[in-house]
Amino acid sequence: MAYSEVLAQRIRQILIKQALPVEEKKMMGGLTFMVDQKMCVGIINNDLMARIAPEEYEPALLKPGCRPMDFTGRPMIGYVYVDPQGVDSEEQLKSWVQLALDFNPRAKKSRSSKKK
Repeated sequence: MAYSEVLAQRIRQILIKQALPVEEKKMMGGLTFMVDQKMCVGIINNDLMARIAPEEYEPALLKPGCRPMDFTGRPMIGYVYVDPQGVDSEEQLKSWVQLALDFNPRAKKSRSSKKK
């Protein structure tokens, strides 16, 4: 599955300005931006994926272009997809990335699949 390189570059520019520890990983058929070793935002096809605070989940779904992330067939609370119209402007994209960054310090790290 391909992902939007244009959207990836736009996200990179926002994250570079934040001067945070960012790592890019290809996963779930797209690209994920890990901040402090935690999934923060990503791209699946042309959609932005954002990991947001659970208390922000319902209000976020009311924003243009936002829908539940249902990668597994059931919605994942705290994760949303935003279609291209919802991140068309730089202001919109910055808002979604910031929402994910605001939650990132409270987010739990994924369990590592590497055994030591």
